Amino acid sequence: MLDQVKELRVERAGTTLTLTLDRADKRNALSPSLVDALLGAVQAAYHDGTELLVLRGEGKNFCAGFDLSDYAEASEGDLLLRFVHIEQLLQAVAHAPFETVALVHGRNFGAGVDLICSCDRRIASADASFMMPGLGFGLVLGTRRYAARVGAVRARSVLGDGMTFDAATAVHDGFLTQIAETDTWPALLEQLQTTTLPRLSGDAWRRLDSALLADTRDADMAALVASAAVPGIHERIRRYREGARA
Repeated sequence: MLDQVKELRVERAGTTLTLTLDRADKRNALSPSLVDALLGAVQAAYHDGTELLVLRGEGKNFCAGFDLSDYAEASEGDLLLRFVHIEQLLQAVAHAPFETVALVHGRNFGAGVDLICSCDRRIASADASFMMPGLGFGLVLGTRRYAARVGAVRARSVLGDGMTFDAATAVHDGFLTQIAETDTWPALLEQLQTTTLPRLSGDAWRRLDSALLADTRDADMAALVASAAVPGIHERIRRYREGARA
């Protein structure tokens, strides 16, 4: 049994595991403890019979990305380790041996968008919006996974220009798989559990994912570390945050 962390709600119903980010007062920003709790829960699910993992967010949005509220007090080494742990989480979700679903609403940023991108099924309400500002402070995180969803040309435009895009655009691009309002989510999950997933055996789903998903984990981690290890990450984050507030 996983230890409960107050920032993460862990709920199981049969072979379905639901992880709810529960920092509504911080817009579910990814603190180090929340990332570690998520990573631990996902890794444990590899071995406990989970067939469906559902990710949700409490409050007004799914996830506001990195929690950078204390970045100035953290050493560059500490920041690098935080980024590594988030990449480990993204990889654990992307390569999970079970179906993964993100249920998304509100305004979502950075690593929160990368977490959505790592899921097999990415369902959002019509009000959802997305922005990935990491390159604004020189961080290469989730880039290859996003490009695999939307294509290299579109990814370069969105990431390079720091675009915010809405749910309709996200479906058109291939980032989201579906738009559905929050009151329909229980029915969608029930259909997935009772009709969609049983169409194939668990082994067949895993083989399908293996055939479709290139394993670039080593290259993705190397790209992240190389970008985060460039000296001056504090100053780059400071400049980005000041620019975002302007």
